[in-house]
Parts: sequence; C-alpha cells; structure tokens
Amino acid sequence: MTEAEDRKPRSDEARTTYDPEITSEFALPQGLAVPRGGGESETTSEFAVPEGLQAPQPSSAEPEGSAFSLPRTYSAKDALVAFTPATGVPAVSLIKDAPWQDRMRTMLRMPVTERPAPEPVQRAEEEGPAVPRVLDLTLRIGELLLAGGEGAEDVEAAMFAVCRSYGLDRCEPTVTFTLLSISYQPSLVDDPVTASRTVRRRGTDYTRLAAVFHLVDDLTDPETHVSLEEAYRRLAEIRRNRHPYPGWALTLASGLLAGAASVLVGGGVIVFVAAALGAMLGDRLAWLCAGRGLPEFYQFTVAAMPPAAIGVAFSLTHIGVNASAVVTGGLFALLPGRALVAGVQDGLTGFYITASARLLEVMYFFVGIVVGVLVVLYFGVKVGGKLDPDAALGGITERPLVQIAASMLLSLTFAVLLQQERSTVLAVTLNGGVAWSVYGAMQHAGGISPVASTAVAAGLVGLFGQLLSRFRFASALPYTTAAIGPLLPGSATYFGLLNMAQNEVDKGLVSLAKAASLAMAIAIGVNLGSEISRLTLRVGSAGKRRAAKRTRGF
Repeated sequence: MTEAEDRKPRSDEARTTYDPEITSEFALPQGLAVPRGGGESETTSEFAVPEGLQAPQPSSAEPEGSAFSLPRTYSAKDALVAFTPATGVPAVSLIKDAPWQDRMRTMLRMPVTERPAPEPVQRAEEEGPAVPRVLDLTLRIGELLLAGGEGAEDVEAAMFAVCRSYGLDRCEPTVTFTLLSISYQPSLVDDPVTASRTVRRRGTDYTRLAAVFHLVDDLTDPETHVSLEEAYRRLAEIRRNRHPYPGWALTLASGLLAGAASVLVGGGVIVFVAAALGAMLGDRLAWLCAGRGLPEFYQFTVAAMPPAAIGVAFSLTHIGVNASAVVTGGLFALLPGRALVAGVQDGLTGFYITASARLLEVMYFFVGIVVGVLVVLYFGVKVGGKLDPDAALGGITERPLVQIAASMLLSLTFAVLLQQERSTVLAVTLNGGVAWSVYGAMQHAGGISPVASTAVAAGLVGLFGQLLSRFRFASALPYTTAAIGPLLPGSATYFGLLNMAQNEVDKGLVSLAKAASLAMAIAIGVNLGSEISRLTLRVGSAGKRRAAKRTRGF
C-alpha cells in the first residue's frame, strides 16, 4: 500500500469493525445487527405506544382528544333517568321592557350554562363582530363609569350589556378599584380573548355619567342599531364634553353649601356668611394645590383650615356668634359622602376588594380633614379661644321651615358640585328636603335615636332615587348622592375633633364613633332603599333576582 493510499480516510464500516484505535463506549460491538430506523430519529418518549399494542381509533363523529366526547362504553339505553322536578325545569327568560341594569345584573348572577343566548345581532357585519374592538369599547365605557363613582356591580352590568349587544355572550367582566378586565371565550374548546384597562384618573361629573348610561341604553335597545363606529364616535364626544358649570359656579356652590349646613346646626345670617366665605376660600386653596400637583390628601387638609380659622377668630373676638356652627358648616362641604356610599354598596353586593379600596380612600380623606381642623383648633385653644360644642345644637327644633329650606339649598348646591344635569337638580333638591323632614320628625319630634332616624331617611332617599332612575332609564347616583348631603355627620365629626383638641380624648372618640355610625347608617340605608325598590318593582327576570349564597365562612 502506497503512502497516498494510507492517508485516505477509511469508511464508517471499516472504522467501526476493524479500527483498533476506537475506544468509545458508544461503539457497536462486533456482530451486533442494529435495525435501520428509516431515516427518522429514534422515539424515546414515555408516551410512545409500545410495539404490538393497537391503540383504539376515535370515531369520525367524535373530535380527537376532546374532553367532551362520550366514552366508547356509553349506551343511551343503560343511562340513568334524568331527575326532573315536579314543577318542571323552569325556563330562564328576561323581561324585555325592564331596564338593562336589571337584566344584565340578573344574568351576571346566573351560572354561565343557564344564561339565555343573545338575540341575533343585526348591527354586526356579515363576517361577525370584531371581538377586540368590542372588548376595547366595553372597557372604555366601564372606565368612564368606574371613574365617575358608579358601583362595581353596575359597572359589570354595563360591560356585560355592551358585549351581549354585539353578540358576545360568553363574556366575564371583572371590576376592581383601579383595574378593569374582560374575557371572551367563543366556545368551551376555544382559547379565550382577554383585555384589561387601568383607571388612573377619577373625576366627579354626573353629566358624563348620565351620557354613558344613555349610550349603553341605546346599545341594548333591539330597535336602535348602533354600529361600532357610531358607538366610538359617541363615546369620544362624551369624553370631550365640557362640564355644565364653570369654576366660579362651583366655588360659589361650595360656599352656599357650607352656609346652608351652618343653618342646619343652628346658625344665623352672620354664621351663614362666615361659613360661606371660609368654604370658598378653602375651595380656592384646594384648587391651587391641585394645580401644583399635590395629592388629594393635602388638598383636603388645606381646604379644612379656613373655616376652622374663621370659627376660632369669632371665638376670640367674643361677639356672640356661634363659632362652632361656622366650623361645622365648612366640614359639610368636604365630607366624602359619595365615595362612602359607593364603598359600602360594593361591600354589600360582594365586591370586597373594591369596597376595601373605596373605604380606604374615604379614610385618607377623613384623616386629611382631621389634620387640617385639629391644627387650627389646637393653636386656637392655645391662644385663648373658647369653643363650646353644645352651642351648635341650639335652635334646631324652633324653626323647622328654615331647616327644610336650608336642607334643600344644601342638596341643590351639592348637585352643582357633582356636575349633574340641570334636569335632575330639581328632583334631587326635593329628595333632600324629604330626607331632612323625615329625619327631623323622627329624631327631634319623635325622640328616636339619630342613627335609626338617619338610616330611615337615607332609605327613603335610596328608594325615591331608584324610582326616579327607573323612570328615566338612568343611573341612580344623581338622584341619591346629593340628597344625602343634609344627613352627613358634620356636627358629630367637629365635636369629636374639638374635644380632642381640648385634651378630652374619651369624649372625642365617642363623637367620632357616632359620626362613623351615622355614615354607615347613611350608606346602608341608601342601598337598602334601592334593593326594596327592585323587589317591589319585580323587574329584571322571570322570578326574584338571585343573590350570593351564604358561605358560613368557608
């Protein structure tokens, strides 16, 4: 063999069989025949079918690998007889003339398998609705409702109504305090489509809230065909709308609200003017802090200082003016009654995460008010100011007509601060007057406890507000929030802070506990009145509305 031939590479077979230099542990022993794999890689999966085992092939009528296919050993002849109640299986039906809030709330509380299918969608295109765009529209509508102060259950009902109006029946909306999400699953075996949106800015504009409710009402109306493009256009107009009242009107309304509240606790003309000036000054300072980017906690702290300072100044001058009524009136314009009612309503309807977040927000606002008033009262006591807590209660029962007029003025100005529609201001003003009349008759004339009187009056507010909202197919918030203004515990809050400033901590804590009890009575009363209205009207489903079952703590 030549030297050139010796340099040629040997073949694989020769190297495997004859080359004595191969010492790899993976080398094939001599004389072992390995079957050829046909060019494919060897299967080493633990799920591979063993050789010689014939796997049963599914029938052509059954989808391969489906979890819903019947077993091969199943026989309809041997199946058990299905249980049917003596009265038959009740058919789920909805009253078409009922407001969409009740119909959607009823279906949200049903299991998915029991929800009736939506009617054929006529507004959708031939190829079907654009699912991502429908979900985006739904989230944007829910964002405006949640930012406007609507309850979590009503927000979910609105989102569910929008989806069903475009033929998406298997939707599950989820609402928390700052996050909205919705999931749509075309069928049980298809992948769901999920979208979410974060609520970062909140504002009080009940005119915008009412416009969103009108849009949802048009979307759910089978006779009104609103396309996706038209819905987006109307939603953009709602977001760009201007507030119905200018800034100077809001400042004036806050002053009149504080003045009317001071009259409710026994103040006269001078007290009315002083409380109005203090509230307007506090409102302007709060706007200045907001323009500089300070959080709302500091805005409430600064806004609570001018009324307290004016009250302390009256006590130092000894001119015979009820200084406590001035401070109490200024607190009425700052108490977060809207957020309190919404938080308790979410807790009563089972949305505990959202309720906890709302109540925590209320607590921060209240602490800001406490800090602002306590700082002023502390320095006022140090410089010789004398404020009598009992002086603010004088003269309440001696002038009932003046008290009713003041309560109606307070509700009217509260409605302006909430940016309500002008058509709803008169109704909520009358509702506030009725609430204060019931409270005064029960508490002052009847001698009933303030907590019970407040709860009954707030229940009537919720009942009338729900009836008015059903009549106009709108949200109940514009008819209830401003009407509870005269019932807010401004005097109890001030007395607690004054006692703490005068080193009487025990009395102060008792007054603050009373204020908390009155606030809870207001929120529970409003919610209970709304529920009684729904039960009395019996709309929304063929039977009674389902509620969450008691879990006994499990």
